Amino acid sequence: MMEKKATGSHFNKDVSSSLSREHQNLKFGEAPFNILREFLTNLNDTNIHNLKNLSAFCGNFKDRRLVECVFLICDELRLDPLAGYQAIEILERFMTKHLEDLFCIPIPADEGQQGNIGDSVFIKLSKKFSLLVFSCIQLASKLTLHCNVIDNNTALKFLRSMGHSYSKETLLESELLILQTLNFCISFPNPLMYVETLLEVLGYNDVTVPILQLYSLCRHVLQFAYLQRKSLYHSLLVSATDCPSPSEEQRMEFAAVTEDCMLLSVGVIAAGAFILNFKTWEQVVDELRYITGISAKSIMEFAYILLSHIVKNETPVKSF
Repeated sequence: MMEKKATGSHFNKDVSSSLSREHQNLKFGEAPFNILREFLTNLNDTNIHNLKNLSAFCGNFKDRRLVECVFLICDELRLDPLAGYQAIEILERFMTKHLEDLFCIPIPADEGQQGNIGDSVFIKLSKKFSLLVFSCIQLASKLTLHCNVIDNNTALKFLRSMGHSYSKETLLESELLILQTLNFCISFPNPLMYVETLLEVLGYNDVTVPILQLYSLCRHVLQFAYLQRKSLYHSLLVSATDCPSPSEEQRMEFAAVTEDCMLLSVGVIAAGAFILNFKTWEQVVDELRYITGISAKSIMEFAYILLSHIVKNETPVKSF
């Protein structure tokens, strides 16, 4: 099913030179084409690099309950949706590295007698996990210039409303732990970045596509896909293997598909285009194929499965 995509992105170069003007605090639809071209190429390169260097724990911290919690906190604090996706990316990378570090720390003899290393690590994390999740959201808010930034006063007030009591010093220590663990590198590409960039390029290549309407719809579709991540990719795996109960080996081999942000993004856009106007969606799929190098078959199959989950889902998706 999922055919290997090309290693580079392709673009329609017939763009007016007037698009090269400089912008500050760019919003969706305002980026000059030359910037989009470079940005999408970088996103594609990053995606390929990430897929070649997957952790054995990838996806473990994208559980629906955790993702929904992050989205709801961002909604309550009136953050841009971008901050929510960024926070999840920060959290997953931090927790993966932090767990590796914790399992390398020798366990004191008295603790070792009470349980195994896993139990000790779980106890340590359970005491501060809620704060770590919130710190990831707070850090994500600081990366997004056009959204609200959560300062410590706002953070403490919100945490108190949730029944947690922390000091400003504890908040700073939590943020510092995350930053140090990730070597102060927290600006990771997230799925919404891919969707937004692809849509902007699509808008330049095909002016007949109602990009603003499609963008609004794709934000909801992406949120749905993220919340239904486990069942969505299970359906994709079943379709790819033609096996209702895929083996553990097949699941491990399929991990690269579950972490492919470019594939997720074209699938989301294609599904959104189908909902918006099914008569022209094949035209959108063909343009996405041209831009990314992903086969039309793979894009359509992802979109069909995503659409089938949307139709079957009985619980409305809470939007930002």
